Amino acid sequence: MTKALACLFALLSFASSAFAADTQPIPTRRVVMVHGIFQNEWRCFGRLRRELEANGVECICPSLKPADARDGLPLLAQQLKNAVDAKWKNNERFVLVGFSMGGLIGRHYLQELDGAERCDGIFTVATPHYGTKMAWMWYGEGAHQMRPGSEFLTRLAATENRLDGIPAVTYRTCADMMIVPSQSCNWERAMNITVSCPIHALMSCDPNVRKDIVSRLQTPAAMARGIAVKKTRQQVSYRAAQR
Repeated sequence: MTKALACLFALLSFASSAFAADTQPIPTRRVVMVHGIFQNEWRCFGRLRRELEANGVECICPSLKPADARDGLPLLAQQLKNAVDAKWKNNERFVLVGFSMGGLIGRHYLQELDGAERCDGIFTVATPHYGTKMAWMWYGEGAHQMRPGSEFLTRLAATENRLDGIPAVTYRTCADMMIVPSQSCNWERAMNITVSCPIHALMSCDPNVRKDIVSRLQTPAAMARGIAVKKTRQQVSYRAAQR
């Protein structure tokens, strides 16, 4: 009962305040998307990617292999780094969005492979920052690293100060049966948001999550609209002054 009431309160709070970011929107021209376990480029963030690209944002979502992470998350993080380096120059900045395991892969890239030096923001969706008990039911090094208290997670916690100054937002659902407990998706250094979503797999395409992420980014299209509005206001002020 206590857990249900806490989730209800979180959902009501989200409805009233989630879309009003506490900070200014992040100027964004590029977004790195990191898929979850058993996924690839075309099975994660499809709708969010289309929305961002329609607003002038260049997106990449490399297919990391093996998708079951049997060889460990650092290997996948290195693949991610290679894909980013091959796509963009070192001085071209980006925002990172990770789903589930992808959030941990993204953090390893940012914290351990110098990705933080060019990152302007990080969004994690249903990511087990403090591990998930469900990882005990799967095989491979990646699953081992996602277990609560693992050496991998302990290392991430010890080096997360390398993300200082980078805005971070997390999203979780109380109905998540893959991240157990679901509160593991909350991250102490981030703004933590709870949404109403029936299952873990739908979180990356949840309309509330997509809307909130987009609202926190100043895309090229949003910048152009802002310039147009400012120009119109200046013209109106000029005409009024001439009367």
